[in-house]
Amino acid sequence: MFLSEKIKRKLSFSQPLEAVPAKELNFNHVHLYYWKPLDGSQNFGDHLSKVVVSKVLADRNHLLEEETKKQRTMLGIGSVIHFAKDNDVIWGSGVNGKVDVSEHTFSTLDVRAVRGPLTRQFLQNRGIPVPEVYGDPALLLPHIFPGRFRKDPQKRFVVVPNLHDLKIVKTLRLENVISPILGWNTCVEEILKAEFVIASSLHGLIIAEAYGIPACYIRFTQTENLFKYNDYLMGTGRGEVEFATSVDEALEMGGMAAPQFDAGRLLDAFPIDLWEK
Repeated sequence: MFLSEKIKRKLSFSQPLEAVPAKELNFNHVHLYYWKPLDGSQNFGDHLSKVVVSKVLADRNHLLEEETKKQRTMLGIGSVIHFAKDNDVIWGSGVNGKVDVSEHTFSTLDVRAVRGPLTRQFLQNRGIPVPEVYGDPALLLPHIFPGRFRKDPQKRFVVVPNLHDLKIVKTLRLENVISPILGWNTCVEEILKAEFVIASSLHGLIIAEAYGIPACYIRFTQTENLFKYNDYLMGTGRGEVEFATSVDEALEMGGMAAPQFDAGRLLDAFPIDLWEK
């Protein structure tokens, strides 16, 4: 029996399978929100949220894409709290100083840890309970990937620009620039090849300090609000950030004081209960 033309068309593979858009999971799960550039690229610091959360879960015999008792949204790494909705779970996120207070539309959050005390104060001022557990989860990389990444000093310094500084850095023709849109593992590996890290990327600074490499904040433009840098520094036992405005000045200034960070407290605050039935 011959198939009808209509059925033949339905069975045709002339349309590529990858053209079918991916759909949201059709069962209760924990959605991890993290910021992504609109052009489809990856900003390594924000993408580390997925990397860190996935690894912490795997170490506890869970995965992101599994059925859970309730549908929840979790926010990890990044200045993304203004994207949160009521009852979302916060683990290490921070406030974005560029975003107006009115854009924070939530009235209640389930906060397990925040990036630093400035974010904690912001949320407490809105009547939201926040434990005094600080730290950007990217600081956990040496603890959750033991032996995976090692310091391999090959360069006197590297420069890690914030995503918004990429264009201006290209015009300056600086040496040893690490683009934040490279793969997350490549960014980490390249940072660890430096004796000194000069960065306007917050996570350029964080990865350097996580592995004991001295780092200095360089301010190429006024685009980024100082809030997130101060929040991170204060959350790791230091004061307000000081910055250089050129590579030469950064080299002269040297690295910031070493961070004080309790990896165990941040890991203990991880919301594993969201996955446990």
